[in-house]
Amino acid sequence: MHWERYIKDFVSYLKIEKGLAQNSILAYQRDVHLLADYFSLTKNKPEQVSYEELKTFIAHLYDLGLSARSQARIISGIKQFFKYLILERYIQIDPSELLEQPKLGRKLPEVLDIEEIDALLAAIDLSTPEGERNHAMLETLYSCGLRVSELIGLRFSDLYFDEGFIRVIGKGNKERLVPVSGQVIKEISAYTEQTRLEVPIKKGQEHFIFLNRRGAALTRVMIFTIIRQLAQKISLQKQISPHTFRHSFATHLIEGGANLRAVQEMLGHESITTTEIYTHLDQRFLRKAILSHHPRNQGK
Repeated sequence: MHWERYIKDFVSYLKIEKGLAQNSILAYQRDVHLLADYFSLTKNKPEQVSYEELKTFIAHLYDLGLSARSQARIISGIKQFFKYLILERYIQIDPSELLEQPKLGRKLPEVLDIEEIDALLAAIDLSTPEGERNHAMLETLYSCGLRVSELIGLRFSDLYFDEGFIRVIGKGNKERLVPVSGQVIKEISAYTEQTRLEVPIKKGQEHFIFLNRRGAALTRVMIFTIIRQLAQKISLQKQISPHTFRHSFATHLIEGGANLRAVQEMLGHESITTTEIYTHLDQRFLRKAILSHHPRNQGK
């Protein structure tokens, strides 16, 4: 077999057996296509690729000017691909096993303070149907710490308002229950019981909570656009996206004293190390703690 057939089978494996989200699958597919394009010059088939050749490929990525983070993602995709080839017994030795990831500086995500979130929500024009929807949507995004894909995929069957939870389908189709505030319950209920009833809903879209004006589920791009337009409206200097609301949610919880494990569960992180980044975000809290409690600063 040649590269295209291997890649096609790899994509099927990621989708059917690993249950990965479509965006993750596309990312892995792009990574392996980069590798395939590189080796098309030497006519090497996947089973002929050696560790030394992979190191040359990584050096090629560096020469292209790709960031360490981009290189790390591509290496991760390549490793998954060769693990699949081992699993299917197409190869006996994994040439990617000894590949090392480039050193990554820990990049702290942008975070909004509570006043900035309130300003963004206050900038929404509630006199329009889209405004009422957007207010309920962004309140849910922030109050529940959702990913944008989780927000647009939210269905009526995911609402457990009597119990005070919503069910979220996260990465890899993993489910989690997220506590929901009274404000979110109030806003979603008002939107679904009033504004949404005026929308001509398309067939097959009835189960989605948040709909566009044509009655279809919203897209990721639409959520990005709504948030960036609001940021421009209030002259916010920070570069924000839907994920900024999730970062802010986690940061505000931890600043308020929430248990790290509890935040991990709320966010749906597999590893606690992913959640730990939020403990480093607010240097003002750290400085205050040091100045208040370090013995060198006592009595001054």
